[in-house]
Amino acid sequence: MLLCKHTHKLLKHHVKTCTLTASVRPLRLLISFPLPCLSFLCSSSDLKYSNYISMPDLHLNDSLTPSLVLYSDLAAPPAGVPAKQAPPFGYNYPTMHPAYQQSPAPKPDPSPSHGGYNPPGYQPYSQVLTLVWDSESVGVSELEAETLRPMNLLQERNILPPKRAPPPEPNLSNDLRKVNCSPDTFRCTLTNIPQTQALLNKARLPLGLLLHPFRDLTQLPVITSNTIVRCRSCRTYINPFVSFLDQRRWKCNLCYRVNDVPDEFMYNPVTRSYGEPHKRPEVQNSTVEFIASSDYMLRPPQPAVYLFLLDVSHNAVESGYLNVFCQSLLDNLEKLPGDTRTHIGFVTFDSTVHFYNLQEGLSQPQMLVVSDIDDVFIPTHDSLLVNLKESKELVKDLLNALPGMFTHTRETQSALGPALQVAYKLMSPTGGRVSVFQTQLPTLGAGLLQSREDPNLRSSTKHLGPATDFYKKLALDCSGQQIGVDLFLLSSQYSDLATLACVSKYSAGGVFYYPSFHHIHNTAQRQKFQKDLQRYLTRKIGFEAVMRIRCTKGLSIHTFHGNFFVRSTDLLSLANVNPDSGFAVQMSIEESLADTSLACFQAALLYTSSKGKRRIRVHTLCLPVVSQLSEVFAGADIQAISCLLANMAIDRSISSSLSDARDALVNAVVDCLTAYRANGSNIQPSGLIAPAALRLFPLYVLALLKQKALRTGTSTRLDERVFSMCELKSQPLQQIMHMVHPDLYRIDNMTELAALHLNDSVIPQPPLLQLTAEKLTREGAFLMDCGSVMYLWVGKCCNEMFICDVLGFPNYASLPSNMTEIPELQTTYSERTRAFISWLLESRTFHPAFHVVKDDASTKTSFFQHLVEDRTESAFSYYEFLLHVQQQMSK
Repeated sequence: MLLCKHTHKLLKHHVKTCTLTASVRPLRLLISFPLPCLSFLCSSSDLKYSNYISMPDLHLNDSLTPSLVLYSDLAAPPAGVPAKQAPPFGYNYPTMHPAYQQSPAPKPDPSPSHGGYNPPGYQPYSQVLTLVWDSESVGVSELEAETLRPMNLLQERNILPPKRAPPPEPNLSNDLRKVNCSPDTFRCTLTNIPQTQALLNKARLPLGLLLHPFRDLTQLPVITSNTIVRCRSCRTYINPFVSFLDQRRWKCNLCYRVNDVPDEFMYNPVTRSYGEPHKRPEVQNSTVEFIASSDYMLRPPQPAVYLFLLDVSHNAVESGYLNVFCQSLLDNLEKLPGDTRTHIGFVTFDSTVHFYNLQEGLSQPQMLVVSDIDDVFIPTHDSLLVNLKESKELVKDLLNALPGMFTHTRETQSALGPALQVAYKLMSPTGGRVSVFQTQLPTLGAGLLQSREDPNLRSSTKHLGPATDFYKKLALDCSGQQIGVDLFLLSSQYSDLATLACVSKYSAGGVFYYPSFHHIHNTAQRQKFQKDLQRYLTRKIGFEAVMRIRCTKGLSIHTFHGNFFVRSTDLLSLANVNPDSGFAVQMSIEESLADTSLACFQAALLYTSSKGKRRIRVHTLCLPVVSQLSEVFAGADIQAISCLLANMAIDRSISSSLSDARDALVNAVVDCLTAYRANGSNIQPSGLIAPAALRLFPLYVLALLKQKALRTGTSTRLDERVFSMCELKSQPLQQIMHMVHPDLYRIDNMTELAALHLNDSVIPQPPLLQLTAEKLTREGAFLMDCGSVMYLWVGKCCNEMFICDVLGFPNYASLPSNMTEIPELQTTYSERTRAFISWLLESRTFHPAFHVVKDDASTKTSFFQHLVEDRTESAFSYYEFLLHVQQQMSK
């Protein structure tokens, strides 16, 4: 037994140290140490109300702390049209349309098709539908004419494109279009910006941006220059959309100030020529990265520092996650982003907190146990976060020993709060990333929680918000010290994710959730956890980051969505930034844009790379300004609009109620289509008319209403609902759209017709199918891509050749009910199927869980819940929803 005495503050206390073996657990000694009070500033702000969606996100008039703010008026109703209040979606349904009945799946067609589908409820329209835009829209382009083409949604069933539609192209000159920012990085809800707020109000559409600022890029111009050229007035970075008055002067495209061109900027390092500033890479690329000078540093760039906080209670040991985690970290230890300065540390916890001395020179790691969780302290300051290169062998020894150390534990308690407090103390001198792995409700010490889940109150608003502000306060303290906290929750029981997620939300971290995780009994979750860990541990990371968004004079930002802390009106503090996080921004038009034909937006992300370099990544987006309502509708980006509304609805559900959020989403559709009808035509036909650009709006909103985050009823577990909310608030647009409206394909009859030929591979391109059981046949196999999960549904009478060649079983009856991957078989069918799935995953950073679902298996429920066009016991079918919208419009 070895007793260690540490600093003068610890003279009265002893900490037990021991070598790490599976059989030896150290004695716990009561130790106390005064914990500095966590400080937190509260502020209030004016509340703004709307009949649309209100927002309790981060208010921009408060430069110190987040506070609650409601979404300001997005629009007033068009003249003569009263505001509608859609009744909550729930259990009271209108009588189904007499001619429209859900029928069994039709007899299979040899190949899926989109054409010619006219069920009884979709009778061909007898009159020719012609909508004439008033005189203001005369002279619209062919492209705009197509996006404005009126469609009767009650008549036209096949509105889904055969493949995922690309985002709408802004109506810019070819020169500007070539250099504009990629929509994968920067996307606006309206690709035609209204000249005035009045025009925006008239359209009844939200104005906002969707950003994916740190995404992985295959090509990124990196610029090293002594002078980073910026506008002297608004500090905009020079970009492709500025104008050069002559070789010595350039005009800012955001505030219009005329600036001098520095001498150094006259030289082009790419062409090695002088006197052509307009050909510099900064002016030829809308996404660039600058190597920053010391002017952009408050302190020397920090090293990469990683601290892992691991739950080792009985619940955690039973789940087996520790084995998976330790093996994954061992496999990827060499790939952790960093350099020779990279530091690493480990803390485990149950009813006590355990530290690990990994100081170079020790023969094996030593455990230090702190038992007094009410006054938790750090037992030693110089050997718990160690240089990875110098202590790599000790780190490997610890990772090999950890899974066996707690095998026979009987500790059922969890002191997560105290463990986070010591993590904050350990990381404060440098900043870095804390990765927390938790398997149950915290039950001891600061931040302890009680179960709040009542199966009858799962959609209660009070349960969607945090039970305590402990985790939010801690997150804000962490953010101030450049510490980001990521949370991995692997739990089969309620763990109050609504409260725990705050530690990640306000420190710019991420949340990962694996319900019912077990390393043996839940193969799909284990495989997903392994793949997620591999991506998480090896992906690019930025430290001590800030992001500022600027926009053309006259436009203003009033709300941000995502995981961050707002430092000032347009500055987000991001302790960590990763390539898988997305952000959303709501905007308004404060001054008329009549004097300009272009509006520009610029996001600048200043961060420290894992190699210790200070860098600035700049994205600039340019869009046309329009004066006609028809042009606003023509430029609507329905996917971006749906994602922004999803963010707004999540906040409304927490600040007000779930039913209010759902009503507001329905009102968004009702008001927009009412505005289109009232202002866009001189004919008022029966039916539900939408411009082609907005034809998918009702479908996407219905799909949102059926998401776990927003659906009604008590069948959705509270943690699963909250996790869905977290995903909608922090994921990039593409991932959100896969969640909201999955892609469905029939894959048992794929051919090479219209296939892609890439790198000697043939990749079939089956058409997208509508998300309804009517498109399924018992003779087919259907792949559904939901983003974070994929399902392969196999019908009872599916072709046995497909089952044998692709799944490796002789017939349907022999298929196991828990199959979670497609085997690699040397058959044409197998190669074709795997090539298609690999192609779908090509741009995906996190691999989805995979389930083969038999038609008669209990797991098919999870597959069928994604068929958003079908009726459920608590939600409309798509056709019923259209009738409901039409009914609301006629009030």
